[in-house]
Amino acid sequence: MKKLLFAMAAALLALGACTTQDGKGEKSDAGSDSLGNGQAAIENIMTRTSIRSYKDQPVEQEKIDIMLKAAMAAPTAVNLQPWHFIVITDKKTIGLLSGQQPTNAPLLIAVCGDTDKTTTPDGKMKLPDFWVQDVSAATENLLLAAHALGLGAVWTGVYPAMERVSEVANVLNCPPNIVPVVVVRVGYPDESPAPKDKFKEENISYNKYGGKKE
Repeated sequence: MKKLLFAMAAALLALGACTTQDGKGEKSDAGSDSLGNGQAAIENIMTRTSIRSYKDQPVEQEKIDIMLKAAMAAPTAVNLQPWHFIVITDKKTIGLLSGQQPTNAPLLIAVCGDTDKTTTPDGKMKLPDFWVQDVSAATENLLLAAHALGLGAVWTGVYPAMERVSEVANVLNCPPNIVPVVVVRVGYPDESPAPKDKFKEENISYNKYGGKKE
């Protein structure tokens, strides 16, 4: 495990020394001089993209463990950690979960919310809806960790499409308190799509809605 963590760190540092391509296929290293040691992390975020085609190669358990640790390092309201992760490598189960979108991914990770973990242990604070945000943050961490490890992944939504929630929960034998939110498909990439440039100035305001940058 330690060797793999060191390799992951080395890969991130290598990423930091490189420029990245935006969605138009153009090189971009804007702001690299001011980022310092943070450049590797920013590069990992900016170069991550959805991967839907995978090589016929299993994902090592060490890498699965790292992705799960990264996911559980996500922010969580009042530290309730209202999540549960179901790791799926069984091909039959993968087929059942693929529905109308078949996949050749060797690994699925169902990221679920645990609705029993929405109240603080002392019972003084109830957060009935924040579990959705917490699970979403955990999913993004998982995706970024997968990319840093040389894997490809794609977020496939489940919640709040309740029919889909019911289907996935049934396949995975989830009790009522375990709600599937996302099924992440993971594997070694068999495609290399360029990351999309999603930055848009019109989606930013300052100090109030519609406020301009000073």
